[in-house]
Amino acid sequence: MAPPGPAGAHPTSAEPLSRSVFRKFLLMLCSLLTSLYVFYCLAERCQTLSGPVVGRSGGGEEAGTPGRGVSAGGPGELAAWPVAARRKRLLQVRPRPRRRPPAPRDDGEEAAGEEEPAGLAGSLGGSGAGSSVAETPPGTLALLLDEGSKQLPQAIIIGVKKGGTRALLEFLRVHPDVRAVGAEPHFFDRSYDKGLAWYRDLMPRTLDGQITMEKTPSYFVTREAPARISAMSKDTKLLVVVRDPVTRAVSDYTQTLSKRPDIPSFESLAFRNRSAGLVDRSWSAIQIGLYAEHLERWLRHFPARQMLFVSGERLVRDPAGELGRVQDFLGLKRIISDKHFYFNQTKGFPCLKKAEGSGRPHCLGKTKGRPHPEIDAQVLRQLRDFYRPFNRKFYQMTGHDFGWDG
Repeated sequence: MAPPGPAGAHPTSAEPLSRSVFRKFLLMLCSLLTSLYVFYCLAERCQTLSGPVVGRSGGGEEAGTPGRGVSAGGPGELAAWPVAARRKRLLQVRPRPRRRPPAPRDDGEEAAGEEEPAGLAGSLGGSGAGSSVAETPPGTLALLLDEGSKQLPQAIIIGVKKGGTRALLEFLRVHPDVRAVGAEPHFFDRSYDKGLAWYRDLMPRTLDGQITMEKTPSYFVTREAPARISAMSKDTKLLVVVRDPVTRAVSDYTQTLSKRPDIPSFESLAFRNRSAGLVDRSWSAIQIGLYAEHLERWLRHFPARQMLFVSGERLVRDPAGELGRVQDFLGLKRIISDKHFYFNQTKGFPCLKKAEGSGRPHCLGKTKGRPHPEIDAQVLRQLRDFYRPFNRKFYQMTGHDFGWDG
């Protein structure tokens, strides 16, 4: 039995107990301080962060670029960013894209394009200048902090079917200041009775300085669409991707053929009387290509300066050049450039490079770039003769010769 200790000495078992209580107190204090630190960082009061947390571009520059409220200088200038700009870059973390159910259609773009495109989605969701991924649903962090708001679109891609509208939208979604709906809303042609509140709710959240966009190519040929969009906002900017109407008609037929292999031949659908060269204007594949007639309706409601006509052919040959025109038209900083694209020889059109750190590029879906069926050369010549006067009128109306009659 151990001898008793000196008089007045505390029991040895009390020492471990007091140390345990002290350690628990320190742990609680550290947890509290850490929580406060994180809260103040999210509230933009953390002064140790001199720049954006995420959103670096693959090209060695920040995704937030000069002219959009962000300094282009070094770390010293980054500390002087406006609060809104710092918040915007902080909130650009997004989840992986999710598939949205396709809207029923009979005249729009390929249904496969309704998916939040997995082929163009990747890390951190298309918000940096060096990213090739598509814009995805609003940032998780932005939703948690209730940042941003849903706005009616300031710009709409209104046409044309099989002209390259899906490619244009996905290329634009690379831009950090563009937020767009992946699926075609078809509001102004099929769902107008649901009201603008329903339409607005389809849009993604946006922050100050960002543009909300959507694309529904059937708007261009819908008689009621010009007046309806004008009633929403007379300042809406309209983009129309146009393509050689003969090639467009063949592409349109090819899409339908892939879904309904039993349809009649292209020639029998395109002509009422083949021997007389009488073209059937009532067939939608032919009717859509009468661009001048459709444009006349739009010019009754919108000035020409609010419409940009994008060349579908140039979008394939020189996507960066055509995207430069689009960015200027939308009032955006020119961020999308040659470094974002590579040409896929198999598909025959440009694809987006993936964000830095991944060597796997992505293209539009497998439904894009289908081989066209063989069409008799005489049929194509007759169609070019038919479209020639309409094309020339369209050139005069837009002030641009698209070169389809060469």
